Amino acid sequence: MITATVRYKLPPHIDSAACREHFHKIAHGFRQAKGLISKHFIWSESGWAGGVYQWERLEDAKGFYSGPWLDGIVQRYGMHPQIEFYEVFAVTDNSRGTVDLFNTHGAKRPASIA
Repeated sequence: MITATVRYKLPPHIDSAACREHFHKIAHGFRQAKGLISKHFIWSESGWAGGVYQWERLEDAKGFYSGPWLDGIVQRYGMHPQIEFYEVFAVTDNSRGTVDLFNTHGAKRPASIA
């Protein structure tokens, strides 16, 4: 599993309300992204926004962050986004009451909750 953080500085004319409205408008479109597990749409008072994504594979993430998606980000925000990729070793999900551990190939392995 891969986590990607994507950040971009918002132009002055895009405030919190406008950012939220835009995110609400586009959120459903991400249901079609190949290999995407989840996306958190994020905003900060510092004027930065973006997303925290969970991907099945690095190739899916890198494929998504090119072409039309990248063109749209540059057009809307006037900059290339800052993107970092992280390999996920473990996930604790308190909403489901689970702990998932991942081996070196990204496959889940049994976990015990203590």
